[in-house]
Amino acid sequence: MRYLFLCLSLLITGFLFAQDKPAYQIFDKKGNPTTYKSVLKASRKSDVVFFGELHNNPIAHWLQYELTAGLHESTNGEIALGAEMFEADNQLLLDEYLSGIIKEKAFEDEARLWNNYATDYKPLVNFAKTNNLSFTATNIPRRYASLVFKEGFESLEPLQATAKSYIAPLPIKYDPTLPGYQKMVEMMGGHGGGADNFPKAQAIKDATMAYFISKNLPEKGVFIHYNGSYHSDNYEGIIWYLQNDYAPKARITTITSVEQADLDSLSEENMGKADFTIVIIDTMTKTY
Repeated sequence: MRYLFLCLSLLITGFLFAQDKPAYQIFDKKGNPTTYKSVLKASRKSDVVFFGELHNNPIAHWLQYELTAGLHESTNGEIALGAEMFEADNQLLLDEYLSGIIKEKAFEDEARLWNNYATDYKPLVNFAKTNNLSFTATNIPRRYASLVFKEGFESLEPLQATAKSYIAPLPIKYDPTLPGYQKMVEMMGGHGGGADNFPKAQAIKDATMAYFISKNLPEKGVFIHYNGSYHSDNYEGIIWYLQNDYAPKARITTITSVEQADLDSLSEENMGKADFTIVIIDTMTKTY
């Protein structure tokens, strides 16, 4: 009896401690609270998992690593990784580092790494290296996205064949009526001037990421892609291109990250953005 009482006391204490200061809560597509195990289960049944992050949020980055490790274990290592944070013309550098041809310093000196690479993406790259996994640099080189922002899609046509190999095949489809792209025009003050090219620069990124994901899907297993949440929220962006052009039959699970003042429920504005929404307390510290 004393042993049973002790176990019960420990369980209650553990429950109360866990509920004392939670940092995040996961919700499903309908806004019901759910669990990490549910996310892992759904992800395991998918061909592609989009993990939409808040770039400077440590909880999102920690869960990216945990989900990657969980998928690796539950699929017997049949996963492939890819990320917005690496540009397609750096694929050779990334491959050389993962295979051990070049040292870490050479890779980090030459690749155009994000400022938060060391804290937020290096653990994922090194997980791939340790476990002999592929890691695809899916994003368009930023110089070409910048061209589109300044001059539109037409600015890409004169590029040499090698340059075009780092971009989705041209011309790409473009639907300016997609809500996400329309919001970008509104952010720029309405149509005209550079406002119309802003969503085009986003679209060329989305199309390119979708294209390289489709080209690197494992024959068996799961491709997990890390990107800013706005690239996959509301099943637009990368997902629109994947479903309409490059891999229409792919089974997709989407995850997004948001911040709220409370974790009790999913706010109306965050409802339906993804299959799973990670709500993180808005006082969470940032990685930069």
